[in-house]
Amino acid sequence: MESNHPHFKLILGSSSIARRQILTDMGYQFTLMSADIDEKSIRKETPEELVLALAEAKADAIVSKLQTTECANEEQPTVLIASDTVVVYEDAVREKPSSVEEAREYIRGYSKGHTATVSSVAVTNIKTGVRKGGVDRVEIYFNEIPEETIEKLIEEGMVLKVAGALLIEHPLMLSCVKEVVGTTDSVMGLPKELTEKLIKEVLAST
Repeated sequence: MESNHPHFKLILGSSSIARRQILTDMGYQFTLMSADIDEKSIRKETPEELVLALAEAKADAIVSKLQTTECANEEQPTVLIASDTVVVYEDAVREKPSSVEEAREYIRGYSKGHTATVSSVAVTNIKTGVRKGGVDRVEIYFNEIPEETIEKLIEEGMVLKVAGALLIEHPLMLSCVKEVVGTTDSVMGLPKELTEKLIKEVLAST
């Protein structure tokens, strides 16, 4: 894959380090913008509907910021990627833990159990206004997660900043993950294959 894409500009609408890393790994050069939305105000019936609505709300917020710039008038298209991820555990949607206690309870629940992540991607062509979205689900099965591991994860603090306090790619968690049905990039918040497909679709419509 070519390392830069001179025929369009790319914006990642996220402050997530993991998403930034994934998009870099995909060979893209991009700028960052984050959306200030009240995620708690958006509620939907299913996790799939929720993450797509959240990604679209983030995209809308960033698009309205961009309207004041010259993006729409430029020759080359500008493509915006927005995304969201939730963890689904026993049919309940888990977002970022609200406290250390909640994070501990979440991780304990995964021990010898099963959870899923649902990630959405909404890609918008700012020049044409065309937007395409999609959702990817990954199932994760766990071995026992020792209490000592849980405490180390909480002490370090990263688990407090992610949906469901779930970090399967963390070195401390690697031996605790029994099986992942799907891709790690999707669990981390940006499914590569879906993102690539949607970028192609919004550019094909120019």
